[in-house]
Amino acid sequence: MAGITTVALLGTGLLGTAIGQRLLEQDVVVQAWNRSHQRLQPLVALGARGCREPQEALEGCDWGITVLSDGAATRSVLQRCPLHSQRVLQMGTIAPAESRELGEAIGAAGGAYLEVPVLGSRPEALAGRLQVMAAGPVALFDAALPVLTRLGPEPRLLGPLGAALETKLALNQLIASLTHAFSLSLHLVQSCGVDVERFMDLLRGSALYAPTFDKKLPRLLADDYDHPNFPTAHLRKDLLLFLAAARERGLDTSGLQGLADLLAQAEAGPLDALDYSALHRLTARPDQP
Repeated sequence: MAGITTVALLGTGLLGTAIGQRLLEQDVVVQAWNRSHQRLQPLVALGARGCREPQEALEGCDWGITVLSDGAATRSVLQRCPLHSQRVLQMGTIAPAESRELGEAIGAAGGAYLEVPVLGSRPEALAGRLQVMAAGPVALFDAALPVLTRLGPEPRLLGPLGAALETKLALNQLIASLTHAFSLSLHLVQSCGVDVERFMDLLRGSALYAPTFDKKLPRLLADDYDHPNFPTAHLRKDLLLFLAAARERGLDTSGLQGLADLLAQAEAGPLDALDYSALHRLTARPDQP
């Protein structure tokens, strides 16, 4: 593949593993590291080289891709690595300010840094249909396109560092808000005895409809949130990041704070590992199971 020899993948959670699998299927050499070495095994079975340390994964690579849980984890991992000639594509959802700090630190060490959050989860990553957003130097974005176009058909450069992550947080805020709004409406019509399909027919025929409603409806009706591509814990983390970024911009976030408080009820509990639509349980009446 022109422009690509080897990619270091740091972080093999749900999204990271799917990204690694996609790159392997595109004949990219992948050297992978994860804090839990056991989680490397699916990619190793597909042909990736499993590494014990992040610096080992980065050694000799053309690009380093980070898909880590948060800004603190990303900073901690990268601080362990020699970055004087590394080109880092940071794909995790972290605070925009954290991303700018990483960019400054990596640049000061002689490396190069591009912020590249993506919209989509495991199915989109495996199919190469992620919506890829980028922020940072134009020349670095252009150089990264042979990697990025394997993950999504139309990567977009949105501006200086921070711009892509603020855009990603704006989109993920809609995931939370739309799911919450639909959950409340569904509970209300069910509680008054209206047939759900009649309600959905009215909704689908209106300007209020969003495809995510039908996508999540079977889970809500079956109360089945296993096998998530995006768990509740990640939704809460991203919503809190959105609130912080919006407040830094001087926006009034008071109307959204209630949803953050609702999601806080799931913290460290069984809902955290389930699909984010499990917030439907949180909007139910207290006497409901």
